[in-house]
Amino acid sequence: MKLAEKEIQKKLKDLKNWHLKEDKLFAEYEFKDFKETFAIMTRIAFEAEKLQHHPEWKNTYNTLEIFLTTHDENGITEKDFELAKSIDKII
Repeated sequence: MKLAEKEIQKKLKDLKNWHLKEDKLFAEYEFKDFKETFAIMTRIAFEAEKLQHHPEWKNTYNTLEIFLTTHDENGITEKDFELAKSIDKII
């Protein structure tokens, strides 16, 4: 179920790397090099597959931008926060 703006703002306080951008959860990370970035993306991909919830992301050399939203609900849901927490643990 799509979360209300108030609930999203409350939950964002528990995530240190995430904020709203384009009505989605957003985080940007910078790593040592492309190889390290790609390795992290691979670990995230396995976690996303396990959760059956997949990020929108962009990789440019050592930078990874991640957007999370639940397309089926047309907004941010608990699934997005669950994946964001998992990504923070991986990173």
